Amino acid sequence: MLSKVYAPALFSLDGRLIEIECDMANGLPGFVVVGLADKAVEEARERVRSAIRNSGLILPQKRLTLNLAPADLPKDGTGYDLGLAVAVLVASGQLSAESIRSCLFLGELALDGTVRPVRGALLAAQLAQSSAFKRIFVPAENSMEAALVGDTLVYPVASLAELYRHLSGGLSITVVSKTTIVPLIAPEAMVDMSSISGQDMPKRAAEIAAAGGHNLILSGPPGAGKSLLAKAMVGLLPPLEFDEMVEVTRIYSLAGLNFDGIISRRPFRSPHHTASSVALIGGGTHPKPGEISLSHRGILFLDELPEFPRAVLEVLRQPLEDGSVTVSRASHASTFPAQFMLVGTRNPCPCGYAGDSHKKCSCTSGEISRYQHRLSGPFLDRIDLVVEVARVRTDLLIDKPAAEPTVLVAERVGRARDVQRRRYSSEPDIQLNCQLTPHHIDQYCQLDPATKILARTAMNNLGLSARGYSRTLKVARTIADLAGVQKISRQHFTEALQYRARG
Repeated sequence: MLSKVYAPALFSLDGRLIEIECDMANGLPGFVVVGLADKAVEEARERVRSAIRNSGLILPQKRLTLNLAPADLPKDGTGYDLGLAVAVLVASGQLSAESIRSCLFLGELALDGTVRPVRGALLAAQLAQSSAFKRIFVPAENSMEAALVGDTLVYPVASLAELYRHLSGGLSITVVSKTTIVPLIAPEAMVDMSSISGQDMPKRAAEIAAAGGHNLILSGPPGAGKSLLAKAMVGLLPPLEFDEMVEVTRIYSLAGLNFDGIISRRPFRSPHHTASSVALIGGGTHPKPGEISLSHRGILFLDELPEFPRAVLEVLRQPLEDGSVTVSRASHASTFPAQFMLVGTRNPCPCGYAGDSHKKCSCTSGEISRYQHRLSGPFLDRIDLVVEVARVRTDLLIDKPAAEPTVLVAERVGRARDVQRRRYSSEPDIQLNCQLTPHHIDQYCQLDPATKILARTAMNNLGLSARGYSRTLKVARTIADLAGVQKISRQHFTEALQYRARG
């Protein structure tokens, strides 16, 4: 007897339907899985065998051949287990073909028949909806995630025995209600801005970066508060919108990192400087998202930038421009979104005290030059703001004068972002100033004649590239938005220019 069951295959942020065919024939008992399956899928036969027996069901003493079609598409992961088991039960007559009509199955089986959580439940639910499947059966722990979008009925499955009783009519599994999320009033701040003493200019740069989604580098001696300020920036960003929650959750689900069901806070990722280029941009035999995609709609914090291998930092150049990354492999190419804010820190020299007023630098001029040149010109050209973070004065540390809290700064950032959202409402791919293309810069970042003269002088004297000039205009646009004015003035452009200094 032949049966057909459907399961999702997850590639990039898209999915493909996999048809699981099970043929039961006379002959020596056997269980064969074909269809370009990897080791995890091949081992599913042992999990399925044990799960069927330990669930009180019958494993037919026949030759079972299961084919995963299309056969030329690589299959990986343990999410096919549940579909394979159902295909065996239908082929052996323990379930009817009608009971699984318009159903999609996803889940890993334990040897006792328990259904374990897997990655990609949200993507599977979206695939079910787009492919007109009426029902999807997922592990109970993935059910809230799968019910986040779409109108497909989501059934949480705890065990193979429970699924069998439901499909055979003996027990009804309760459908999970569509998940609704109330956006957080404000993202959880790792550090409050009021706890950072002094540093008025770095705080101002952080506010501008958060308001326009700009990339930022904080440069200064050890202990000046660079990392503290970077961690405080996540509290300046507005809460994720519902569509953004879905988008970020899909990425974490595909990466197998979605342990809490729904990602409702803006990501803050801080990889160690020993991370490889694959860890940053994503990859692998079956490509998964890297740190830049896991930072989507949030912040990628790279502490001690010069300690990262230069080749690793160079792979960030294209994603910083495009807001996405395409990882190509022999079998297929996967594209992942990467709209993140890059926040980095660096010391001025190997010992960290070049230019410090209190501690003498022990580095030679050659050592300082080599250290500073670990960051290439093209990489730095993609950074919107570079600001010096000087040693905090002793009186500010001891007396701790009142400083502006995160909530007040976040309000200004939110208002500036609202201005941008309204301005670019007719532009489908633009939400923030950092996303402006050259065409849109000409339209939305116009300068008056006096400011144009200043811009011409600055380009000649500072050696700004065309990209550097465009990024300066974007920052000036954000500064004007924070001030609540429509036109970019000389004051806004001048402030933006001071952040182009490389220190």
